[in-house]
Amino acid sequence: MDKTDAALAGQFYSAVLALKTREECRSFFEDVCTIKEFQDLSQRLQVAFLLAEGKNYQEISKATSVSSATISRVNRCLVYGDGGYRTVISRLKGEDKDE
Repeated sequence: MDKTDAALAGQFYSAVLALKTREECRSFFEDVCTIKEFQDLSQRLQVAFLLAEGKNYQEISKATSVSSATISRVNRCLVYGDGGYRTVISRLKGEDKDE
C-alpha cells in the first residue's frame, strides 16, 4: 500500500471509529456500501462466527448460502490473518445482537 492509499485507509478507519451508535453505523455503511457489498461483509462476519464455533464448511454453506471459496477465505483470515475477526468475535460474544 502506498502512502496515499495508507492515508485514505487511515481516514476511513478514523471515520468508522468516530461512529457512536448502531444507527450511525447503519447510516454510514448504507451510504458507503452498495447493498451487495454490505451483505457480503455481513455474511463474512457470520461465517467467521460459525467457523469459530467449530462448524464445518458444509454446515456453514447450508446455513448461509455462502460459497466454499468465501468460507475458505474467511477461514484463512481466522487462522493466518491479523486477528481482526478474532478481536470482533471475542468482543461481541455474549452481547445481544439486536440492541
